[in-house]
Amino acid sequence: MSSRTQVFHPNATALITGAASGVGLAVAKLCASHSMNVILVDRDESKLDEAKSAIKTKGSVTTHGMDVGSLSDWSNLRSTVEAGGTKLDFLHLNAGIGLKGKWTESEYFHKIFETNFFGVINGINTFYPHFDSNIKSPKAIVITGSKQGITNPPGNPAYNASKSAVKTIAEHLSFDLSRSAPSTSVHLLVPGWTFTGLTGGGGMKEKPEGAWEPEKVAEYLYYKMESGKFYIICPDNDVDWETDRKRMTWTMGDVVYERQPQSRWREEYKEEATETMEAMKLGKKQKDSAVL
Repeated sequence: MSSRTQVFHPNATALITGAASGVGLAVAKLCASHSMNVILVDRDESKLDEAKSAIKTKGSVTTHGMDVGSLSDWSNLRSTVEAGGTKLDFLHLNAGIGLKGKWTESEYFHKIFETNFFGVINGINTFYPHFDSNIKSPKAIVITGSKQGITNPPGNPAYNASKSAVKTIAEHLSFDLSRSAPSTSVHLLVPGWTFTGLTGGGGMKEKPEGAWEPEKVAEYLYYKMESGKFYIICPDNDVDWETDRKRMTWTMGDVVYERQPQSRWREEYKEEATETMEAMKLGKKQKDSAVL
C-alpha cells in the first residue's frame, strides 16, 4: 500500500471546515506547504480573510463562509467547487463547537448536533462522489473527533454524544470506502489538549505549558497518516499515549465488566480504577522488559 500522505502533492485540492483558526488552519497550512490548492470554510468570514493572509502556497487559496449545519449551504459550496470541474482530493471535516447546557435545554442539544454531527454528515453526503467514483490517485478524508467521545467524562453530554457519533460514522466510512475505493483513506483525528479557540483559549492569551500548538497536531496527523493509521489519538504535554490507552481501556471495561457507566468518576470505583490502571502500567513495563 502506498503512503497515505501521497495525497499531499502540488495541484491537489483540499477543503477544510473550521479552517479560520486552530487545528483547521494548521492543517490548511500543512496542505499549503505541499503546494496544494486550499479551500477554507468557516462561518466566521472576517477570520477567514485573516486565515487566507496567513497561508503561503504555490497553489490557490479560496474562502467560503457558511454554516456546516446547513445542507443548502453545502449544496452551494459544491456548485462553487465543481464550477471549474474541480474534484476534491483531501477533505477535512473539522468544524465544531463546545457549547454547554442543561438537560432541560433542547436548544443546547440541537445546536451541538447541528454543527458537530450534521456538519460532518452534510460534508460526507455532499462530497462523497469525489472520493468513491473511479478513483486511482490517493485521496483522504479526515474527521476531527474528541477524546470526550471515547472516554465520555461527565459534564457535557451533548458534546460527548456528538463526538461519539462522529467516531462511529468515521469508522463506517473507513470500512465502506476500503471496499469501494481503496485509494481513499479515512482518518479520525482526535486532538489532545490543544491551544485553540474551542479547546484551549478560554480567554487565555498565552498557551498553557501542557497544551500543544495546533501546528503540532497537524504534524502528528501527517506522521500517523504516513503510517497508515485510522485512529490518530494525539497526546499533549500533560497526557501521554499510555495514559490515553489506559483511560480508553477502562471506559470500555464499563461495558465488558457490567460496571455502572462513567465509573472512573464514581466514588465506589475510584480505588479499583486507580489500581487497575497502575497494573496496566506495570504490565506494559514488564512486556517491554521482556522484549528487550
